[in-house]
Amino acid sequence: MTAKTSSPSRYKVIFTCLMAALAGLLFGLDIGVISGALPFIAKTYAISDRLQEWIVSSMMFGAAVGAVVAGWLSWSLGRKYSLVLGAILFVAGSIVCAFAWNPMVLIGGRILLGLAVGIASFTAPLYLSEIAPQSVRGAMISLYQLMITVGILAAFLSNTAFSYNGNWRWMLGVIAFPALVLLLGVMLLPRSPRWLMMRGRETEALRILVSLRSDRATAEREIHEIREQLRVKQEGFSLLRANRNFRRSLGLGILLQIMQQLTGINVVMYYAPRIFGLAGYGSPQAQLWGTVLIGAVNVLSTFIAIGLVDRWGRKPILYIGFAVMALGMGALGILLHLGVHTPAEQMTAAGTLLIFIVGFAMSAGPLIWILCSEIQPTKGRDFGIAVSTFTNWIANMLAGATFLTLINEIGAPATFGGYALLNALFILLVLWLVPETKGVSLELIERNLLAGKPLRSIGQ
Repeated sequence: MTAKTSSPSRYKVIFTCLMAALAGLLFGLDIGVISGALPFIAKTYAISDRLQEWIVSSMMFGAAVGAVVAGWLSWSLGRKYSLVLGAILFVAGSIVCAFAWNPMVLIGGRILLGLAVGIASFTAPLYLSEIAPQSVRGAMISLYQLMITVGILAAFLSNTAFSYNGNWRWMLGVIAFPALVLLLGVMLLPRSPRWLMMRGRETEALRILVSLRSDRATAEREIHEIREQLRVKQEGFSLLRANRNFRRSLGLGILLQIMQQLTGINVVMYYAPRIFGLAGYGSPQAQLWGTVLIGAVNVLSTFIAIGLVDRWGRKPILYIGFAVMALGMGALGILLHLGVHTPAEQMTAAGTLLIFIVGFAMSAGPLIWILCSEIQPTKGRDFGIAVSTFTNWIANMLAGATFLTLINEIGAPATFGGYALLNALFILLVLWLVPETKGVSLELIERNLLAGKPLRSIGQ
């Protein structure tokens, strides 16, 4: 009978996972904060819609760069100090944004925040997967995803509170406070045992695992498993050149991330007040309270995916989600074409946006990330996930950098109608290309992929 460790080890696990998940909260705050600040920034500097798009999309450009360098940072500095660097960039970026004296400085601050988001979005889930006990690993990674939606809601609430005096600098600068908490907290975290093993520091890795696990035997068993896993060398570039089947899975991962961004989700998140203005809500406060409602529905609907993904499967939920999103965007386009004049019509338009949010949060939001991690073979998994993450931020940037231009060039009804058609097309792409991976081992998925089975069949 092995001796149990004392209860402080359990608290240490909880503290460790909460600190890493706090990076998800900051990720969400940075996504949500610009929507409320942008109308006041535009008024302060009298800037064009095109420059507003640059202010919004500059963060995604930084995030794309951050996602590219995050893999190298997590290897060279380790997971812990990559998170430390991310926290420093969160603090610095939010302070620069708060004190920006012209739009170009603001864009520079947004790029710093983007670098932080890119590093955190890669490193925090990786650290959580390596530090959390197996029994709660899935829950901890789901907590990180949930914290992103909570961060978006918190940003919308903060924006609304500061909107009454129009203080956009506080809207952007308030992020520095949780970023400081993250910085101080991460300094107290242990190194990743897996990273230590990669560096040949097995004794130190075992010591950390013993302090985090229920007993020494569990820690020693995990050390053995890590040692065996590390025998499989990552061969991203060479596998890409040599193996057609890996190119297929990589291409599907890229397509899935493009599909996620072309649903229109971040158009709603970044420009929600502008959209509520189109729907007849004239005052800034009414528009921002609408964003709070969007944030709350986003958080609550995420629980639908968490509860159903391993019961219904990936594809049925994606079918429903894309259909609901097509319905929401299509109905909004029709309403704006007919004209929104009465309070009832305004409420109906707001309702279509909420329908869209439910569809995304219950399906494409979390499920695309799950599928992208499941379809890549072991030797190319790190490379495949890095490429799909980079694609996500580039597609995100392009969506954010074109929305206002589309509204001005072809009109709001056609813009939302276009997003509705894309969501309808994505139903067909799920049918033709996406495998059902519910309850299927990663090893079977990999064998089927490398055997040349059609992509939609690699989960069978």
